[in-house]
Amino acid sequence: MVRTPLTPGERERGERFGVLLREARGERSMVEVAAAAGVSAETLRKIETGRAPTPSFFTVAALAYALGLSLDELAAAAVLPGPGEGAAEALSA
Repeated sequence: MVRTPLTPGERERGERFGVLLREARGERSMVEVAAAAGVSAETLRKIETGRAPTPSFFTVAALAYALGLSLDELAAAAVLPGPGEGAAEALSA
C-alpha cells in the first residue's frame, strides 16, 4: 500500500502533538511512559519528534492514559489551522 505524502499542515500537526506529549511527560523517561502505555520507546520517540505524525487511535489513547491527559486535550492539538490561520489561533479556538 502506498501512502500519500503528508501536507505541511499535517506535518505541523504531528510536531505540535509531539510537543504536547513531551511537555506532559515532563521528567518521566521516555522508556517509563512508553512501558506504561504499552508501546515501544522507539514508537514514542517517533511520535514526539514528529516522524510518526499519524499514530493510531489506540496508541494515542494509551499515551493519553499513561500521561494523565484527556483525549479532548489531544484532539485540540490535532486541529489543523484553517486558511490564513496559524497553529496558535487554531489551538485557542
